[in-house]
Amino acid sequence: MAQASALETLIDLAQRDSDAAAKRLGAALKLVEDAEQKLDMLVGYRDEYARKLDTAQMDGITPFAYHNFVAFIGKLDHALSGQREVLKHAQNKATFERTTWQDSERKRLSYRTLNERAASEALKVENKRDQKQMDDHAARGARYKQR
Repeated sequence: MAQASALETLIDLAQRDSDAAAKRLGAALKLVEDAEQKLDMLVGYRDEYARKLDTAQMDGITPFAYHNFVAFIGKLDHALSGQREVLKHAQNKATFERTTWQDSERKRLSYRTLNERAASEALKVENKRDQKQMDDHAARGARYKQR
């Protein structure tokens, strides 16, 4: 019985670890989603600004305005680069958290399997004991009838 109690405790602890890992994984996946949305927004904004520059060049643009357009597009490119790094970091974190969660789930399932095996063995022992008692009872009854 002490072994079953210890396994139950391990299963409970593994379940808590798995739940915590799942929460961290969910948060990491949310960060990836947010980073992807921000990157998409920046890409769209940069494309829109580049189109504005093309239109302005066709309509005629002053060198000062051209310089401002190019400088701002450069800042957007820098922001895009930074956001790609943020996304890469978020994806790496999500991968790490996914692996951690999978490991904790594997551990929890292993403990559960051990517990099920222990319960199955205990049931076999109990059934064997019951069968022996029934056999002994039947043998006593048969001896009693012979007398």
